[in-house]
Amino acid sequence: ELGWPESVPYLDRPLSPLEFYREWVSPNKPCIIRNAISHWPALKKWTSAYLREVVGAKVVSVAVTPNGYADAVFQDRFVMPEERQMPFMDFLDIVEKKVTSPNVFYVQKQCSNLTEEFPELVCDVQPDIPWMSEALGKKPDAVNFWLGESAAVTSLHKDHYENLYCVVSGEKYFLLHPPSDRPFIPYELYQPATYQISEDGSFEIVDEKTAEKVPWIPLDPLNPDLELYPEYAQAKPLQCTVKAGEMLYLPSLWFHHVQQSHGCIAVNYWYDMEYDIKYSYYQLLDCLTKTVKML
Repeated sequence: ELGWPESVPYLDRPLSPLEFYREWVSPNKPCIIRNAISHWPALKKWTSAYLREVVGAKVVSVAVTPNGYADAVFQDRFVMPEERQMPFMDFLDIVEKKVTSPNVFYVQKQCSNLTEEFPELVCDVQPDIPWMSEALGKKPDAVNFWLGESAAVTSLHKDHYENLYCVVSGEKYFLLHPPSDRPFIPYELYQPATYQISEDGSFEIVDEKTAEKVPWIPLDPLNPDLELYPEYAQAKPLQCTVKAGEMLYLPSLWFHHVQQSHGCIAVNYWYDMEYDIKYSYYQLLDCLTKTVKML
């Protein structure tokens, strides 16, 4: 009823900054853009052999979990991954299955890790997306590098960013909800905790006792418990596959759940959203949803 499409539309090329802002950013609609990164050297260069040569033994941050779910609700906790410092080539050995591990490994640190931990690779992509920077009048707050196993899953959540998600190799599988689905998506407050390796090599969940509780979505949209969360039956998810060489524009405040093919490599650009009337409308919807549930 609000005009969301039944599927995520495709653009054959990037638009002008004005057109893109007017047709996609302002109405807060997602799209997949072809031929937006076809000029990136990374599309041809970023093989495992190349990454071993360029990054090699450099120690990087890797998220490690027993089940593939980092930053997700588990055993009534909001559990964050173990953040392990390890040589990048050792991580590649695990992804390429040269070394076996019962755990799931994912390079996914989201503090502009491309520029902070992998500066050697920036020249193969771009420090920003020029037409988006012009459309928004700002540079990205963060540029992130993603590489991991197919078992690594990003639980349903939203971000306060305009997100350009670029797949370099493999595929990403997105399940999306517009902000207007907020009344149907459950949030609860959870004690934050972290996975830690114990002496016998197994994981234990350790509470972050001094931290405040975290609001998070407990529902798995791929297998929703409609007895526990019956309102979710009214939500209307969009699903899309972003293939190598394609870019997803994921608008701010859209809920998203992400999976990937094994060894998928991606780079995303986070531009801070405008805290304008759209944000105010979302906050109103969020407050009304919480109030109705308290009645």
